Amino acid sequence: MSTVTTTGAAPAAKPRLKTSAMIASIAAEGQRTRPAPFGHALVELAKQRPEIVGMTADLGKYTDLHIFAQAHPDRFYQMGMAEQLLMGAASGMAHEGMMPFVTTYAVFASRRAYDFVHQTIAEENRNVKIACALPGLTSGYGPSHQAAEDLALMRAMPNMVVIDPCDAHEIEQVVPAMAAHNGPVYMRLLRGNVPLVLDEYDYKFELGKAKLLRDGAEVLVISSGIMTMRALEVAQRLEADKIGVAVLHVPTIKPLDTVAILREAGRTGRMVVVAENHTVIGGLGEAVAGTLLRAGVAPVFRQIGLPDEFLKAGALPTLHDLYGISTDAMTASIKGWL
Repeated sequence: MSTVTTTGAAPAAKPRLKTSAMIASIAAEGQRTRPAPFGHALVELAKQRPEIVGMTADLGKYTDLHIFAQAHPDRFYQMGMAEQLLMGAASGMAHEGMMPFVTTYAVFASRRAYDFVHQTIAEENRNVKIACALPGLTSGYGPSHQAAEDLALMRAMPNMVVIDPCDAHEIEQVVPAMAAHNGPVYMRLLRGNVPLVLDEYDYKFELGKAKLLRDGAEVLVISSGIMTMRALEVAQRLEADKIGVAVLHVPTIKPLDTVAILREAGRTGRMVVVAENHTVIGGLGEAVAGTLLRAGVAPVFRQIGLPDEFLKAGALPTLHDLYGISTDAMTASIKGWL
C-alpha cells in the first residue's frame, strides 16, 4: 500500500449552507444595507399624498408593507390569499381617485393574476402601482416562487411601466417617481435588509433614463436590478487585470432608454454584455439586442441571464453560481469571452 504525502495547508472547506440560504439576503457579508426601504419610503410619501392606500394579498410582512400598515392602518387593505381579487379591487379604488400601492410576490402578479392586471389595470390605464418581491432568482424555493419571466410578461403589456431597481438607495427614489407617473407601474421589489451601492456613485433615479455609473474601454455591461451591483463588483475585479469595464445601469425596462444604450454600445472596440436576473427570453437582453439591430449597431454581443428552463431549488449562492449570475461566475464569463 502506498501513501500520499501532501505539503502545505489544505484548502479551507466552504461552510455548509443551511435551509435559510434559500431565502438569504442578496447582501454580501459585511455589505452596507438599509432595512425595508420600500416600506419606509411609502410611509413618508403617504404623509403628503392622502390618496395613497396600501394593499396586499396576505404578504404584508414579506413585502415590507406591514410598515405602511402600522403607520397608516386606516389606509391599509389586507385582501387575503386572492391575487386576482387584489388586482381587481386596486383597479376599482384607482377609478375612485385613490392611488393603490399593491404588493405580492412577483410570480403571483405576473403569472397568477396576469389577466386581471392586463384587463382591469393596464387596458383601463388605471393609476395602480404594483411592487413585487422575490423577482428573478432571489428565492431558492423552485419554479413556484421564482419569477424568472416577469419582465418579459410585464413589458409586453401596453400602458405598463416596468422598473427593476438595484438597491435601497434607488428604491427610496423610485417610490415617489412611481407616484408622480400617471398610470400603471410594475416594480421589482427588494425587501428586508437591502444592499446600499448606488449612493457611492452620486446616483439619482429618473424614470425612463439609464445612467453610466463607470466607464471602461474593453467591455460595456448593460444591466438592471441586482445585476448592476454584481457588474460593479466585476468591474472592480477586472480592473486589477487591466480590463476596463463600463457599467450602464438601466433601471427602467419600459420605456427603454434607447438613446443612452445606442450611444454607449455604439462606441467602437467594446464588447457589449447584458446582465439580468431574468430568463434570457424576452427581458432586458433581447430588448437591448432589438434596439441595436434596428439601429444598425453591431458590437460583439453577449448575455448573462437565467437559462430557458425551470430552475432548481436550493441555496441562493449555489444557484447564482450554477446559473452564472454570481460575481465570480460573471467575472469568469467575461474574461473567457475576451
